[in-house]
Amino acid sequence: MVGYLVFLTISAGFFGIFALGLNLQWGFTGLINFGHVAFMTVGAYTTVLLSSQGVPLFLAVIIGAAIASLLGLLIGISTLRLREDYLAIVTIGVSELIRLIALNEEWLTKGAFGVQRFPLPLARFEPGLIGTIFLVGLLTALAIFAVWQLYFGLRSQWREGTKIQGKSYQPTNRISLLIYGAIGFALILTVYINGCIALSDYNYKAGLMLLVLLTLALIYWGLELLVKSPWGRVLKAIREDEEIPRALGKNVFWYKLQSFMLGGAIAGIAGAFYAWQLTNVYPSNFQPLVTFNVWTMVVLGGAGSNPGTLLGVIIFWAYDALTRFYLPQLGWFDNAQLGAFRIMMIGLILMILMIWRPQGILGKKEELTLGK
Repeated sequence: MVGYLVFLTISAGFFGIFALGLNLQWGFTGLINFGHVAFMTVGAYTTVLLSSQGVPLFLAVIIGAAIASLLGLLIGISTLRLREDYLAIVTIGVSELIRLIALNEEWLTKGAFGVQRFPLPLARFEPGLIGTIFLVGLLTALAIFAVWQLYFGLRSQWREGTKIQGKSYQPTNRISLLIYGAIGFALILTVYINGCIALSDYNYKAGLMLLVLLTLALIYWGLELLVKSPWGRVLKAIREDEEIPRALGKNVFWYKLQSFMLGGAIAGIAGAFYAWQLTNVYPSNFQPLVTFNVWTMVVLGGAGSNPGTLLGVIIFWAYDALTRFYLPQLGWFDNAQLGAFRIMMIGLILMILMIWRPQGILGKKEELTLGK
C-alpha cells in the first residue's frame, strides 16, 4: 500500500507540474494548446539522452526545459499573431510530429524499442540515519508549506466579496470551502505520513517522490509570484481582451510568446519526471490522450487558478485509482468495457461540471468573464 501511494504521489506531482504549464498558457493567457504533450516529449527525451551520455542530471533537465521552450518559440512565432484556432490546430500537429519523429528516428531515440537504462536521480543514494532525518525534515517543510498555502488560499476566498450595485456579498459557499479545506488537509497529512514511512525505508521511488514534490512546490510558488505581478496582470488582460493592453502600449505578441515558452519549459521539466518514474521512455508514452487528461485536470479544478489546477490533478488521480481497483470487483464490465466506461465517466463529470460550475471548482466566474 505504501508503494502504491508513493506511485500516486509521484504521478500527481509531475502531472501537477505539467498542468501548471498548461494553466499558464490557457488559464492566464488564453492560448489554446491542444498539443501540450509535445513539450513533455521533448523534455523527457532530451533529459534521458543527454544523461545517458554523461551529462549531469540537473543540467540535462535544464537543457530539456530550454529545448522545450525553444519549441514553444518556434510554434509561437508562426501562430500567435493569428486567431486562437490556428494555434490549437498547429499544436495538435506538432505533438504528433514530435511523437512520430521519436518513433521513426531510431538513430536518435531508439524508435519503438525506447530508451532504457539511463541514469536516475538519487538511485544510488543511501541516506543513513542523518540523511533520513534530513529527508524527513525536508518533507515536513514541504507539508508545512502546503498547509500554509491551503490556509491562505481558503482564507482569501472566505473573505472575498463581490460588489453588486454598491453592496458587498460574502461567498455563500463557505460550507464547501470548509469541506475543501478538510479534504485538502487530510490529503496533505496522508501524503506526509506515507512519505515518512517510505523515506524511513528508503528506495529510489521514495527519493523521486520527495524530489518531484520539492520541484512542484518551487514551480507553484514561482508561478504564484509571477501571475500576481504586473507581468501576470498583463497576461490576464490579454486573455480577456488583447486590444486593451495593446492600446496601453503593451507588446501583446511578446507577452504571449513569453507565456507560451515558459509553459513549454515547465512541461519539459514534467517530462523528465515522467521518464524517471517509468524508468524507460517509449513513443507510445506520449499519446494525445495525455494532453486530454491534463486539460481535464485544468478545467476540473478551475482555469486561471494554480490551486484549482492542483486540486483538479488530485481529483483526477483519486478517480483513476478508485475506478481502477474497485470497479473490476463489481464484475459489471470486462477489461475492454471497463476502460471505455472510465473514459465515458470522465466526460460525464466534465459535462455536469460545465453546467454546475463552468469556471471549475476553484475558478472565478467573474474573472473569466463566463457570466458576461
